[in-house]
Amino acid sequence: MKTIPYKTKKQQIDIHPDLSLNITTLLNQQQFFDPNDQAARLGICSAAWPLFGMLWPSSIQLALKLIKRPIDKNSTLLEIGCGLGIASMTAKILGYDITASDRHPLAGKFLQKNSLQNEIPPIRFKHSQWGDVPTPALTDTNAPLLKSQYDHIIASDILYEPDAALDVAHFIDRFGAKECTVWIIDPNRGYHNHFKRAMAQYGFQLIEMLPLTTPVNNEPYRGRLMVYLRTA
Repeated sequence: MKTIPYKTKKQQIDIHPDLSLNITTLLNQQQFFDPNDQAARLGICSAAWPLFGMLWPSSIQLALKLIKRPIDKNSTLLEIGCGLGIASMTAKILGYDITASDRHPLAGKFLQKNSLQNEIPPIRFKHSQWGDVPTPALTDTNAPLLKSQYDHIIASDILYEPDAALDVAHFIDRFGAKECTVWIIDPNRGYHNHFKRAMAQYGFQLIEMLPLTTPVNNEPYRGRLMVYLRTA
């Protein structure tokens, strides 16, 4: 009998009255499968391993914001910490030049599977992670490393640790163009002031902080959209 390494389930998510997606996620946060220690070498512990494969409400809020607030179609877009890539798939449907990125070695596989089952054209996926980490081997990442710079960077629910503010700001500076707009959806985790100060060090100004209360899949939501801008 074939051993199933981890369990999944399918969910329908309603992002907008005109857009629903059928998404394969991990069954729950108890899943773990790292037989070759790929994730371990990337700094992903067993407790953090399943987080990429869970459906986080903030990712749906980010997808909804892409629908409601058009971006210049000539801009290059990058989603960081994409997880299941809900926002990246939405951006692709909208016709944007989107690149998805994450540190998890299975994130690209799930993105490809979910894009295929929703009849979305293939999305570029790159490996990326912030923090003081050594350059990983391609045999661990299962994807090319992120190298380019982008006009517009988007992310959701990535400020979940005290040290994340500095690390994420440095990462955005590295991969953001000289003129760059950044959207961060944050579910009020409490680190936005740390992030604001860190971003200012790299020339990014907070130009908008919008409270978000739109329910997600009929569930209450409380968070904020932070918009940063850097001009040349």
